[in-house]
Amino acid sequence: MQVYFLGTGTSQGIPVIGSQHSVCKSNDTKDKRLRVAVWITWENHSIVVDCGPDFRQQMLNCGCTQLDGILFTHEHADHTAGLDDIRPFFFKQGSPIPVYGHQRVLQNLSKRFDYIFENENKYPGAPSVHPIEIINGQSFMIGTTPVIPINVHHGHVQVFGFRIQDFAYLTDVKTIQDEEIQKLKGVKVLVVNALREESHHSHFNLQEALDFINLVQPETAYLTHISHLLGFHEEVQQRLPKNVYLAYDNLKITI
Repeated sequence: MQVYFLGTGTSQGIPVIGSQHSVCKSNDTKDKRLRVAVWITWENHSIVVDCGPDFRQQMLNCGCTQLDGILFTHEHADHTAGLDDIRPFFFKQGSPIPVYGHQRVLQNLSKRFDYIFENENKYPGAPSVHPIEIINGQSFMIGTTPVIPINVHHGHVQVFGFRIQDFAYLTDVKTIQDEEIQKLKGVKVLVVNALREESHHSHFNLQEALDFINLVQPETAYLTHISHLLGFHEEVQQRLPKNVYLAYDNLKITI
């Protein structure tokens, strides 16, 4: 399995528009972060988790030429606003793109992108999707591989993380129940959000993320959904435990 970090930034990305913050003005490419998403490939499968407003640029950056589906964590715009940009994949592949999400998320997308979900009198330039509901507590299959949804909360918003074999990806987490943590035991690689040093009402801060990693005990962990307020990439990395890394855009790992 290969994981490509398409974006590792928070909802505004880094640099933030108009910001004079020193991290936003950094020349280090690792301090420049598109909105958060990953591309996962294994066997003959090519899946992305989330499809935010930077999706087109991310696909060009990573060289992805096949899209077998999108796993949506939740409906917020920084995770969904790029859905229209699946058009080239749909035109090339010739069949609706599977999109997986909570029923609430699929309903939200069908309102915001009604022309994509429409089945009658469809505009010929629009892509088509095949909605697949993710049910809390029920794993589902991509090919012969089970995907385990991990139920977490982002403030008051329900969010799904995903475990695929020895890899788990959780973003926009603030709280998680013990029974969901048990589903993560034994993972080799864990990705989790770490917004900043200070506490936040709907995201792990850095210490909460490190405490969570200590609970799960993966071999290696990567932090994502990072804001400019966390600090410079290289400086923060030096302070992290030896098996914990700040993810950065275009990082590729093999599991």
